[in-house]
Amino acid sequence: MKVAVVGATGLVGTKMLQVLGERNFPVTELIPVASEKSVGKEITFKGKQYKVVSVEDAIKQRPDVAIFSAGGSTSLAQAPLFAAVGTTVIDNSSAWRMDPTKKLVVPEVNAHVLTADDKIIANPNCSTIQLVVTLKPLHDKYKIKRVVVSTYQSVTGTGVKAVEQLFNERKGIDGPKAYPYTIDMNAIAQCDVFTDNDYTKEEMKLVNEPKKIMGDDSIRITATAVRVPVVGGHSESVNIEFENDFNIPDVKELLAKSPGIIVVDDTANLKYPMPLDAHDKDEVFVGRIRRDESQPNTLNCWIVSDNLRKGAATNAVQIAEYLYANHLVGQAVEV
Repeated sequence: MKVAVVGATGLVGTKMLQVLGERNFPVTELIPVASEKSVGKEITFKGKQYKVVSVEDAIKQRPDVAIFSAGGSTSLAQAPLFAAVGTTVIDNSSAWRMDPTKKLVVPEVNAHVLTADDKIIANPNCSTIQLVVTLKPLHDKYKIKRVVVSTYQSVTGTGVKAVEQLFNERKGIDGPKAYPYTIDMNAIAQCDVFTDNDYTKEEMKLVNEPKKIMGDDSIRITATAVRVPVVGGHSESVNIEFENDFNIPDVKELLAKSPGIIVVDDTANLKYPMPLDAHDKDEVFVGRIRRDESQPNTLNCWIVSDNLRKGAATNAVQIAEYLYANHLVGQAVEV
């Protein structure tokens, strides 16, 4: 497989290279791509050095797969250029997610919708991914009516500048700011920009994307997204109302048997998911599973995952793995 990574020098792009290597994806030729200012720089992949090339050079090489993590405007402009030569694009930005002509995919949930004709595939929002991995088996068995989700999101979700802001503040250094407020020893009730309805874009992604991925517009979802001084993992407090009743042991067993989930729920021994434990892991961790005693057929749980891995890089690579295993890629054409 000839694989391009677009945005290879960024926080998520670097993680994508790491995950491709760790999961032994069959890369026969790697094409790292970045902005013009990074062209000619070298990156390391599986012990070998590769020079960063421009988008134009990458397209000429007709990769089988191009994994994008370079921002929405870049994806809108460049993904169709790769698709035009037969490359299958897996895009990590928000550019294509709600496009009705594009698939929005979490492999554990809806990989079956993919075909060889899908040349631009959207990778969902990081918070959405860990949420739907948990919701899907529950929805299949108990039928979800409504979800209330509150997120506690790592600064890595914003990028390198935000990580630098956090550590600069801890050292008392006055440096560039990714946020309008201090993030160290604080919680900022704003992820992304506000929209006309006073929800942030991040919150509206959590409202809209799960419905598309799970193929069910009847699920009602509301969200509050908060940035916290954590490096390496998003957490979510989730309240789920079902049409059908459940018992807690069955719920725990169902989740424990579901793909991509590890249940960590032993309150007697103070065991529950934490970002530190999820760091650099590919699974979604679920705990604090308990009945909501304020209304019937309703469950509370706590979901944690590494937002740079399962929330971005790993999910994209898993999509590529599914395409490869099912012979849905490798149809590049001459330019």
